[in-house]
Amino acid sequence: MDIADIPGGDVVLAVKPNHVPDVVESLRSLPTDHQIDRLLSIAAGVTTESIESGLGSTARVVRCMPNTPALVGQGASAIAAGTHAHAADLEWAETILSSVGMVTRVSEESLDAVTGLSGSGPAYVFLVAEALIAAGIDVGLDARTADALARQTLLGAATLLAESGEDPAVLRANVTSPGGTTAEGVKALEAAETRVAFLNAVRAATARSVELGQA
Repeated sequence: MDIADIPGGDVVLAVKPNHVPDVVESLRSLPTDHQIDRLLSIAAGVTTESIESGLGSTARVVRCMPNTPALVGQGASAIAAGTHAHAADLEWAETILSSVGMVTRVSEESLDAVTGLSGSGPAYVFLVAEALIAAGIDVGLDARTADALARQTLLGAATLLAESGEDPAVLRANVTSPGGTTAEGVKALEAAETRVAFLNAVRAATARSVELGQA
């Protein structure tokens, strides 16, 4: 569809951040009867202020930070209102995004932290999966078995975490018998400063999100 064929009204802006200026400029040049009233942006690092400025209107902009599990209906999205957006606009955005997972409202200033945690978070989990599979092979499992066990272990643990409502520390303690095998494994992870590694990952991704927003 040519951008000139857009009927106006509500628009979802889902393009790479570097394409946003060109798309917004095209939207701004639409005829008066095609003007954009409301826009949901899923462009990482692009502020509502820059979109509003580019549109040159009082368009109501809502910015979203989703993540890739939305592809299987298990996404985690955070939304923030722009200058002109109202509660009804946030509800509109929630209706769209809730079809692929959970949605939470935050201030726009918090979206960089959301990016560092849930936006980039799936990659951290996939890295854990890679490491578990490699470790399983290292201790003697064949690749197929290690892969299957690692995938199901992550799925099962995530489902238990989501459905039990228990604090993660409680769930960890429940499976960690004093002096047992899990205790030894957790001890090794703590010695390797795994918590610090995740903290640094979230901080680094958050900082990079801030940088991209200022570019």
